[in-house]
Amino acid sequence: MAEPARALAGALEPVTGQVYFAQECHDAYEALGFDGSPGSRDGVANPDGTAYFTSRGSVLGQVPGEVIAATFAVFNPEVVVPAVTHGWSLTDAATICRARTDGATRHLVRVLGERPDRLDEARSLLERAVEPLRPEGKPLFAGLRSLGLPGDSVGDVWRLGDMLREYRGDAHIAAWTGAGFDATEIGLLTELHWGLPMRTYIRSRAWRAEQLDAAEERLVARGLVADGALTDRGRTEREAVETATDRQCRPIVDALGDDLQTLIEILRPWGRAVCEAGGYPSSGPMATAARS
Repeated sequence: MAEPARALAGALEPVTGQVYFAQECHDAYEALGFDGSPGSRDGVANPDGTAYFTSRGSVLGQVPGEVIAATFAVFNPEVVVPAVTHGWSLTDAATICRARTDGATRHLVRVLGERPDRLDEARSLLERAVEPLRPEGKPLFAGLRSLGLPGDSVGDVWRLGDMLREYRGDAHIAAWTGAGFDATEIGLLTELHWGLPMRTYIRSRAWRAEQLDAAEERLVARGLVADGALTDRGRTEREAVETATDRQCRPIVDALGDDLQTLIEILRPWGRAVCEAGGYPSSGPMATAARS
């Protein structure tokens, strides 16, 4: 069950996660008063932090930054809270949520066309995957589900995929907090789990060096990390987090049955096209995350 759950998440990631890199989204947020993309890497435009926190958090409603920091879980609240406070001074949740949906949809249409190959089949399978999912302990999934579907085929596919993406994300947070890790600890462990050098990807989560130093010391003291690498125990405990995440995604796997592989086969060419068009990183930490 673990392997298909992860394979589906990886296939979905570029198709849904493009919302954070799409030029259409950056332009929409800039029109609301946010800064545009701060720069690009390998042809992919990076998101503005304030627009990212405010737009993604908008599915929760007009909530304070403390709530968004708690829900996203992996970012330093010292950065999230003032960013969201500033974001709400520029716009409201409903407005930026519409901009987010419209930007993601227009980007997919630009890259894939108005009727991507097997679009209706993908929509049907995604609806089937989402239908049995329950909301308890899954705030971002629940927020997205409360919005309903946009009402056009490409937008509906993106929204359904985003629901599955956030469902797994919510499940992952439940798994690592339940295992006794905090955000800095799980971030460092995850880098090593992905095969990345420590303090590579976690820099995007805005933790201060002294906070990461303290987290590494705790991991070393628990016998999970030694000399900047996972110990056998660390590898086992980090994999257990992923397995617990997969277990919570079992309703998705069960709902799709043999058609899970069919959905993956539809999504993978879409994801490749998005990456080739510069809408999602095809290399680096984000791509590693998508494949993990």
